Amino acid sequence: MSKQKQAQLRKSVSVFAKSDTRTSIIQLINSILPFFLLWFLAYQSLSVSIWLSLAVSVVAAGFVVRIFIIFHDCTHMSFFKNAKANRIVGTITGIITHFAFEKWKRAHAIHHATSSNLDKRGTGDVWVMTVDEYANASFWGRLAYRLYRNPIIMFGLGPAYLFLISNRFNRKGPKRKERWNTYLINVSILAIYGLLIWAIGWQAFLVVQLPILFVAGAAGIWLFYVQHQFEDSYFENEDEWDYVKAAVDGSSYYKLPKVIEWITGSIGYHHVHHLSPRVPNYHLEKAHESTPPLHKATTITLLTSLQSLRFRLYDEKSKSFVSFKEFKQMDNEKKLMQQLKSSRTSLQK
Repeated sequence: MSKQKQAQLRKSVSVFAKSDTRTSIIQLINSILPFFLLWFLAYQSLSVSIWLSLAVSVVAAGFVVRIFIIFHDCTHMSFFKNAKANRIVGTITGIITHFAFEKWKRAHAIHHATSSNLDKRGTGDVWVMTVDEYANASFWGRLAYRLYRNPIIMFGLGPAYLFLISNRFNRKGPKRKERWNTYLINVSILAIYGLLIWAIGWQAFLVVQLPILFVAGAAGIWLFYVQHQFEDSYFENEDEWDYVKAAVDGSSYYKLPKVIEWITGSIGYHHVHHLSPRVPNYHLEKAHESTPPLHKATTITLLTSLQSLRFRLYDEKSKSFVSFKEFKQMDNEKKLMQQLKSSRTSLQK
């Protein structure tokens, strides 16, 4: 795609980078109120059956994901026209979703500015090693990476790490606003937890809240993971990296059933979001449908997205992801070729 066509593509999508106050308020109402209602119902259901309570908690977790999308839009300053309104709503939704607004806002901005850039990995993204990096890594480096990419750890322990550690502590050297925003959200969460435990008891509180956090956290990690981890995803070094290609070719269109699309705030249109982060979630689908070049983005479904679980390493030569099994085969072939070359050299001597 030429630079002129890229500029035209960004211009076409930027038309949708306008928030609508009425739509935003309606989305707040139909996301936050149902969550509170479902939380209460999950608690009330404990008197009937713990399994019924768990089922309600799973539905409530879906609304936490939806609230997170609102939080996410606020970090991009795209949910409201007013920056202060975005910060206030972002902080409130940060309390509900257990994410530090200012801290995540900074890290996520870096993610957008460096997505698919092999030379600028490490902030706000999923850890990806290339085939060569993994081949040259130490035993402990490989072990750490394999553990990190293990689905049980990533989606099982990942939510606990996010909610209890990553989101609770400031990075080194944060600005005052970022540091105090994290403190405010942490104190607010503790106060709400304390009040609920006092009102209903710690056992009932944990039975309701833990499934909500776990399911919402696992779903959020999955969405973030799968939309950049597909077989022919775009990755380049700094000198070849291109923002538009990283957005359109390095982010997928996750085609989800309409109910799930609504719950996830249309974040499946991830290629649109990366191309123009100021487009609020409720305009993403319209932006995609109105821009024919975006229809060529890699489309994945619930079924095909499961394949991403075996994509572990990025091969710079083939420009695609490979599994650990495929890496082992490649490594064995490489060693065999080196042995044959060495033997040939010895015979020639």
